[in-house]
Amino acid sequence: MSNKLLKVNIQKKLKEFDLKVDFELEHGRLGILGPSGCGKSMTLKSIAGIIDPDSGVISLTTDEETVYFDSNNKINLKPQIRNVGYLFQNYALFPNMTVEENIAVGLSDDDEKTVSEMIRRFRLEGLEKRYPRQLSGGQQQRVALARIMAYGPDVILLDEPFSAMDTFLKEQLRIELLNSLKDFDGFSIMVTHDRDEAFQFCDELIVLDQGEIIAKGNTYSIFENPKKVQVARLTGCKNISKIEIIDENHVKSLEWGVIFEVSEKISPNITHIGIRAHDFSPAEKDDVNVLDTTNSIKVEMPFEWEITLANGLWWKYDKQIYEHEFLIPKYLKVDPKNIILLED
Repeated sequence: MSNKLLKVNIQKKLKEFDLKVDFELEHGRLGILGPSGCGKSMTLKSIAGIIDPDSGVISLTTDEETVYFDSNNKINLKPQIRNVGYLFQNYALFPNMTVEENIAVGLSDDDEKTVSEMIRRFRLEGLEKRYPRQLSGGQQQRVALARIMAYGPDVILLDEPFSAMDTFLKEQLRIELLNSLKDFDGFSIMVTHDRDEAFQFCDELIVLDQGEIIAKGNTYSIFENPKKVQVARLTGCKNISKIEIIDENHVKSLEWGVIFEVSEKISPNITHIGIRAHDFSPAEKDDVNVLDTTNSIKVEMPFEWEITLANGLWWKYDKQIYEHEFLIPKYLKVDPKNIILLED
């Protein structure tokens, strides 16, 4: 088995900030998570060769190294010869071409076998003569992926592929995309501002903010221990507060007016704590990290109750669709190990 490595170390001056991205990917699926306008798509377009960074290096090693871009050595391969597939937000299918014609774009005339294989692999049988307007969102996505895969790319780039879809379709297409790529032996990189997509799709994760990487590593690890306030927000932490450190295991929340015990030693650079909304549980008055629920506000959702405590803390409690009654317990608690220590 060959050692594969994708290296990206680039800088580009943008209007609002300077983009500085530096990472290496050895295998699997990478996610780039961040708010709109943080430099995610610019990073993808640099890898694809659609835009040029100001400086840096982009290279891919499979059996041997291919340098896509190197500012010092004046190397800048054209997009067509980088062997990178780019899945745009709207799939960019040719509206006046059928499914099979879209898949065959750029292939030689004797590649009918490849087109047939892609139609079978992406479950497009019976749709070969249809035009994009006659396809569902999921079918369009599969055609776009089939067109990319027909080339045998080394890297697939996915630019917010579900951003314009309703929740139901989005969920279906995420599963379809995972299934479509499960046998793909190359690299795939998805940019998204959706934490669920990042968690579901990506083995490794980069969090971008204002053009800089503020977290990178294993996806599960970043969600479990985001370390920074902005990373915690982007991974869906609903309760975040500035703190005053009392001793090495206790902090006072300045937003909620509560003293909490935490499970790990607090270093001086910790400025905030985070508590995920599902991490509260019913408690007795003398438990550790107890909160009084007097004057809480309760809102019913289809599959959970959303309870806002008088001090502003937010609790989410799972429910069944047919359950419409819920008595809020007098006290809630949060386990010290579920209090996330954060740097600003």
